[in-house]
Amino acid sequence: MKFSVEIEVMPRKELLDPQGKAVTNGLHNIGFTAIDNVRVGKCITYEATAASESEAYSQAEEASKKLLANLVMESYTIRVKAI
Repeated sequence: MKFSVEIEVMPRKELLDPQGKAVTNGLHNIGFTAIDNVRVGKCITYEATAASESEAYSQAEEASKKLLANLVMESYTIRVKAI
């Protein structure tokens, strides 16, 4: 079966996010003062072939741990759906 996989990688909440801080400041400078505490991460999407949704999830988790996320500084969330 084919699955659509989305992995959202974000900086850990307890760590500073300099890129998020810069975006927050930029938004404030152009008048969006109600927006605060921006965090900037990355979203990785791909299509996978697997026997089941759980197998596609396991593949995504292994890829996240080995390459896609720096587990010291980042956390990740995985979403899998059949296509």
